[in-house]
Parts: sequence; structure tokens; C-alpha cells
Amino acid sequence: MEALLTLPWLCLGLFIFVAFTTEAMTGFGSIVIALSLGALLLPIEVILPVLVPLNIIMSGFFSWRYRAEIHWPTLLKLILPLMVAGTLAGYGLRPWLGDQLLKSLFGVLVLWFSSRELWRSWRGLDTHPHGPWAARLWTFLAGITHGLFASGGPLLVYALSGLSLPKTRFRATLILVWFCLNGLLTVVFALDGSLFPALAHLAVLVPVVIVAMVLGEFLHHRVNEARFRQAVFVVLWIAGLALAWPR
Repeated sequence: MEALLTLPWLCLGLFIFVAFTTEAMTGFGSIVIALSLGALLLPIEVILPVLVPLNIIMSGFFSWRYRAEIHWPTLLKLILPLMVAGTLAGYGLRPWLGDQLLKSLFGVLVLWFSSRELWRSWRGLDTHPHGPWAARLWTFLAGITHGLFASGGPLLVYALSGLSLPKTRFRATLILVWFCLNGLLTVVFALDGSLFPALAHLAVLVPVVIVAMVLGEFLHHRVNEARFRQAVFVVLWIAGLALAWPR
């Protein structure tokens, strides 16, 4: 029980609460925020078997709730085949990378993503669609980052820039992507043995996720989402810089 209450794990619980509240409000960020902050205190390979199953709770609930909005052709023809292949490839690369290199690469990814979003937000820039082959390449690369860090969202959003889907349909489709891919990763973690040491932490953190979901839904219609997203990206930029900084 003492191992569950050490300062790094208590901090991770706080990061998870903030991250999952953010995703319930805005539709993004549960793993990338929690992992960006948590990796400053704990190894990535220890955090991922905790964060990934927790995300299934949220993504499964919202996938069912907004199931009527899912755009199945985009999901089945474009996103899932390439993301699944990339996720398996990324997972296969993890044993070749040490924890410090993983943290540095993840920090670079977070820095790029947060810098891009802050620049677009402050300059009021519109997104421009990629060509079909470029979109497929970036989607596959998003799968690789998901296999490495369970954080394929930044590159996938970039890959699908300019996709002509209403915001609600785009969000619902992405949520189902995370449910499917994180379900796959959870099975992989069970097979490689990394899931079972995380079960005690999962049991403690499930109520945190449920409260975060309720709070995020409550705040969704009461908080200026654009300003909130800017604040989140500033935090991510700082965390990404700390992770990417050479040691």
C-alpha cells in the first residue's frame, strides 16, 4: 500500500485528474498531458500500462454516448488500418530505445505539437488539407507514436488537417480510434506482463478518472474552450521542453 502513496504516484494521480478532465472538456489530451507531466517523475514504461487502460474507460463511455456521430468510412478506410499497423510497429521499437531516449523523443513530439497549436491559435491560422498520400503517411507515423507513447493524437490531428468533417463527428471518430488502439495496447501489455504490476494503481485511479469525466462534462459548456486549450498547450510546451532537454 505504501508504494501506491509515494509522492511520484500521488502527483501522477493529480496529473491524471487534470488530463482526463481536459479530455472530457475538449476531446483531447488525457494521455499526452498525463504522460508529459508524469514522465518527469516516473519511467514511461511504468506509466503507460496505467494510463492506457484508464483511457479505455473514458473513450469507451464517450464512444458509446456519441456513437451516432462516428464517421465510419473515415475510421475504417483511412485511420484504423494505418494506425493499427503503426501502433504495432511503434511497440516493436520500444525495446530498442532506453527510457531517457523515449522521454527525449516524446518531449520533442510534445514541443512540436504544443508550439504548432499555440502559433495557430495566436495567429488565427486555418488548417490546410494534406494530399491523400501525405495524409496516409502521417497517419501511419501517428500510429508509430501511439505504439511508443500511446500518444498518437498530435500527429493524427495533423494528418487529418482540413478533413471535411463537422467538429462533433471528427471528435467522436477520434475517440473511437483511441478506444480501439488502447484496447489493442492493453492486450499487448497483458501479454508482455507489464499490465499486471499496474493493477493495484489502476484500482486506485479508476475513481479519479470517473470524477474527472463528470467534472469535464460539467465544465464543457461553462468554460471558454479556446482559452483553456491555450493554457493547456502552454503547460505542455513547458513539460515538453523539460523532457527534451539533454541530460
